[in-house]
Amino acid sequence: MEKKINKRVLIITYYWPPSGGAGVQRWLKFAKYLPEFNIEPIILTVDPENASYLQIDKSLEKDISPDLKVFKTKSFEPLSLLSKILGKKNIAYGGFTNVNKKSILQIVLRFIRGNFFIPDARVGWNKHAYKKAKEIILKYKIDTVITTSPPHSTQLIGLKLKKKLNISWIADFRDPWTDIYYYKDLLHTRLVKRIDKNKEREVLEKADKVIVVGKSLKENFYSKINQEKFVIITNGYDEEDFEEHKYVRPEKFTITYTGTLSDQYNIAAFLEVCEAIKSKGVDFIIRFIGNVAESKLNEFKNVGLLENVEIVNYIPHQESIKYLYSSSALLLVIPDFNGNKGILTGKLFEYLASGIPIVGIGPTDGDASEIIKDCKSGGMFDYSNKTELSEYLESLIKHWEDNKGHEFNNNEIEKYSRRNLTTRLLELLLKH
Repeated sequence: MEKKINKRVLIITYYWPPSGGAGVQRWLKFAKYLPEFNIEPIILTVDPENASYLQIDKSLEKDISPDLKVFKTKSFEPLSLLSKILGKKNIAYGGFTNVNKKSILQIVLRFIRGNFFIPDARVGWNKHAYKKAKEIILKYKIDTVITTSPPHSTQLIGLKLKKKLNISWIADFRDPWTDIYYYKDLLHTRLVKRIDKNKEREVLEKADKVIVVGKSLKENFYSKINQEKFVIITNGYDEEDFEEHKYVRPEKFTITYTGTLSDQYNIAAFLEVCEAIKSKGVDFIIRFIGNVAESKLNEFKNVGLLENVEIVNYIPHQESIKYLYSSSALLLVIPDFNGNKGILTGKLFEYLASGIPIVGIGPTDGDASEIIKDCKSGGMFDYSNKTELSEYLESLIKHWEDNKGHEFNNNEIEKYSRRNLTTRLLELLLKH
């Protein structure tokens, strides 16, 4: 018996498997669970042959149903072209963690990227995506389109579809636009900065609804247009990703960090605390899964902690969860800059789902701190609060040394499951 379809929705997303990273998973998981509620998602994305992906993770393809319609288009990608000419190691990503921003080459590249590709270097996909989106909308009689960013150029596709076809348009933002922490690094001229801000404002004004991942991002956008159209749907975790994993006590006290650690991540207090703990004879590992800026590694070296550092290069998503479950604590660091209270990384929710204690460093009045507190899953400590951070870390070490086992706390956490978050999205879709 064919399943009843109450509504079809077109989701336009640049990042889609085989691309890796937390941003991919947001709409991959929504597309996975929407059919349970008789909503058929249709995906429009870029052809991987043309895409400028930061990471590849083919393991995520397991969540793509064979029944899911996925359309891919070509794109003009200057980053791919530059990568072939200059080498991948010279192409910046993740807040410029992998390059020396002071080099003449990188200054020139950042200026070109910031001023000749507005709002970003993936805007070359828009022409192809818009044409295909029109075909899909007409063929499948779609009246609701969702665009998700970054890249924020994707929002301009939704804006044009709104103007030309008058469809219902929902813009989803995983990050700020002109207030992103590395925005100043793009070296915009005054004119380009004004053009970019105008594009941001027009998208916010013309979208029928705007989904954001947290309270602070909602406040940021609300201050720009002062309209009651913002809906918070956080990132989350997929319970099915965690079913096959069990806690394995590590041989040494192990603090794990997943993702990028760039120059904006202030870990000075954490380093001092770890240095003091090491001087007491405690043996431990600080494990990074992902990209770590050279400057950060030098900080570890300067305090004699480099021998305690273990680096695991980017790995498939399922394997990264395995590493969580072989940890004593999980390190979360919020970049240190004005306006950072709204940062809610996707990894936070997987940290929560694992049940491993979270050691957070960042604004204690931010969105991430509030969630950790509500879920009773750890602590958030100010960048300079060495005293309380030390007390907390030492309490975790003692707990681990006493071999008291692994404690799960999933009561509050369950509301961040991908299935439960999809019900929030469903409410919005049925109104548009």
